[in-house]
Amino acid sequence: MRIVAALGGNALLRRGDPPEAAVQVAHVREAVEGLAALAAGNELIITHGNGPQVGLLAVESAADPALSAPYPLDVLGAETQGMIGYWLVRELRRALPGREIAALLTETAVDPRDPAFGAPTKFIGRSYGDSEAERMRAEHGWAMRKDGAAWRRVVPSPEPRDIVELPTIARLTDAGCLVVAVGGGGVPTGGDHRGIEAVVDKDLAAALLATRLGADALLLLTDVPAIMRDHGTPHARPIGHITPGLLRSLPLPAGSMGPKAEAASRFAEHRPGAVAVVGALADAPALLSGAAGTRIENRHTSPRTTASPGPGVDDRRQSRTREGRTA
Repeated sequence: MRIVAALGGNALLRRGDPPEAAVQVAHVREAVEGLAALAAGNELIITHGNGPQVGLLAVESAADPALSAPYPLDVLGAETQGMIGYWLVRELRRALPGREIAALLTETAVDPRDPAFGAPTKFIGRSYGDSEAERMRAEHGWAMRKDGAAWRRVVPSPEPRDIVELPTIARLTDAGCLVVAVGGGGVPTGGDHRGIEAVVDKDLAAALLATRLGADALLLLTDVPAIMRDHGTPHARPIGHITPGLLRSLPLPAGSMGPKAEAASRFAEHRPGAVAVVGALADAPALLSGAAGTRIENRHTSPRTTASPGPGVDDRRQSRTREGRTA
């Protein structure tokens, strides 16, 4: 099977963790245990979030007295791709000796006129109390929004329109390489390849990547076991299987599960016969079999059926590569 697995940035730097390298490396090692199991006998492309990490770099850059202006978000996004990609590749090579593995710096094309630039929604960085949030707003001109009981910085999150390095990712995958790409949703760029001050949603970018690569499965790996019906109520219960239409009708949190649900729905609608699964990183191998997580398919099937791998990968490589180059 060809699988795109999207690893949340919060899985590497969790709420309340000190933002230290050693902490994140330990979480990467935990993540790789599940990812390595997915790689066995499959073509695997890994994406990852970067919200906590790019936020940390933005704070450091804004506070550096040696700089006349902070580093822009596209540059900081590229930095996080290198950092997290390096950690993932290093641990994957230890877990999968002999497997070719590469991290690819990736740009994601966005529209500079996207309405998202007038309505920042993407949380980055750490949490702040009321007075500290007001100070950051006054000193740096940051947009701040409530995230639970605390405040966090929000930045524009435009729609991903294209993956610039898609043909390269396709060629590497076809050659048997395990690829880490589109980290942090990809570095946002305009049509002239100039950087854009934004952070692309990692899950929406992963859905676009999986669709263009002709993936059989899109796994959105998070810190909860499944999408919950009646979320936040005493009647909350996990959803085993759902169609895109029904999923979109659920009142899901806009800042967390909402983008994952939309990404899963887009992929399921555009890839007939493919499946998107939202579930816990620790359950990664079980997500494919239907033993865990929420399966999103554009058809009615039983809640716990095993996903069929379908035709052999070799039979589809040529058409997939052509799709990646022309879609």
